[in-house]
Amino acid sequence: MVDRRSLVLVLGTLPGEESLRRVEYYAHPRNLFWPIVFGLFGSAPPASLYAEKLDFVLSRRIALWDVCESGQRLASADATIRGETPNAIDTLIAAHPGIRAIAFNGSGARRLYERHFARRPELFYLALPSTSPAYASLGFADKLARWSELRDVLRPG
Repeated sequence: MVDRRSLVLVLGTLPGEESLRRVEYYAHPRNLFWPIVFGLFGSAPPASLYAEKLDFVLSRRIALWDVCESGQRLASADATIRGETPNAIDTLIAAHPGIRAIAFNGSGARRLYERHFARRPELFYLALPSTSPAYASLGFADKLARWSELRDVLRPG
């Protein structure tokens, strides 16, 4: 999900089982992505309207995608992703020259990106903690504080 206003591309790894079932980014009810992104801007996510969540991130100039188009893994465990096919991220960036940063939602996304793509010198890269419930070593407040880097990248200047 991207539009002409996008400045930052947030990359996950591969949709989890609940996201695939619901055809929604970060659909698992314990995934902190939506509360964190809304919290960065002093808002709370709508309870159930996915379209409103998408409109919110796009209006904040945030694009969402996954590093992988497909792959095999056990359940929703990012560490088990194998035989992946990457998405056409280079093509997306070329088609949206306003994107000036890539933010990795967790080390798995960063690892997979670096396996398939070279870092581009014109882009700024953010390694952010995973919002997945599987990454429980940081709580919500700590993750929100670390994700504030994303908001900082969106500031003019």
